[in-house]
Amino acid sequence: MRIEFYVLSSANPVDRLRAACQLAAKGWRHGLPVLLRCTDAAQRDELDALLWRFRAESFIPHSLIDDDADAPVVLALDEAPATRQGLLINLASTISPHVDRFSRVIEIVNQEPALLAACRENFRSYRQRGYDPKRVEL
Repeated sequence: MRIEFYVLSSANPVDRLRAACQLAAKGWRHGLPVLLRCTDAAQRDELDALLWRFRAESFIPHSLIDDDADAPVVLALDEAPATRQGLLINLASTISPHVDRFSRVIEIVNQEPALLAACRENFRSYRQRGYDPKRVEL
């Protein structure tokens, strides 16, 4: 499994959501099923709205997991993915309970102190589980 921590230079939460949209679009264009794991329903709804208007020239086909678990891009909280070997974009502060069902995991980190601390802990946890997470500066 490939695990990457994409590090943003800002602390703005909207920048994390924009990065998630860009990464979801890229994953979908490469033929991967994408699951966006959100922190809570409010973040999920904000991300859903952002995906609708993210790029005027290209629609990103997406759905909430309860509406269509097989959509190319799925927004969820802690629900299990409908497909295996896809891309997990984790916006939650903890590791997904279904992490082993994905071939690639992206954690999006910004400079907000609580999130930085949580992501550092996730990085250590992945290493303890035998994975080799990588850091990517954005």
